Amino acid sequence: MRLRRKSWAPQLIADHPQWILVNPENMAGKWQSRFEKQQPLYIEVGSGKGRFITEMAQKHPENNYLAVEIQESAIAMVLKKQVELQLPNLQLLLGDGAALTNFFAANEVNGIFLNFSDPWPKTRHEKRRLTYRSFLAQYQTIMCPHGELVFKTDNQGLFEYSLISMNNFNMLFDEVSLDLHALNDPDNVETEYEEKFSKLGQRIYRLKAHFR
Repeated sequence: MRLRRKSWAPQLIADHPQWILVNPENMAGKWQSRFEKQQPLYIEVGSGKGRFITEMAQKHPENNYLAVEIQESAIAMVLKKQVELQLPNLQLLLGDGAALTNFFAANEVNGIFLNFSDPWPKTRHEKRRLTYRSFLAQYQTIMCPHGELVFKTDNQGLFEYSLISMNNFNMLFDEVSLDLHALNDPDNVETEYEEKFSKLGQRIYRLKAHFR
């Protein structure tokens, strides 16, 4: 979902280069230098307003986290949170998730989160889905061996599509949940959309998978 343009976003981004980079194609292989400590690096592709990634960074100080978002207004909202929180293990990237191999070196990332991605339901838009094979190929390149891809959605059609796409890509599934909240997983960190949809009684689907 595209957010309404925030007139204050460009200036906020310009004022805080210590927390956010814009299309940083010179950072491949160097992301650890942006953090206080060298730790496993996890990225969220499509971070929205940032509730998930900021809570993960707070909950797991032993890891480094990077929010990747293409919408300036959305990443500015994450940045607003980070300016307040000053988390040493959180960085932000304003850039296209379809260009991850420009931003990251091979095997640089330990895990990837895809949360409530745009389902792009029309067949002609299939290539834009974040679980389309061209995206999976990029994830495989930048993720270290046995790194885990975690995908959550409320959209049954996108979930089924993603299962097929990952299976066809020869990935191995570690978890397939058709009703995540029924599991009462204490480690589950909700997104803004997840809370909204679950309160409406909609099922939340989750899968975890890795490349062979």
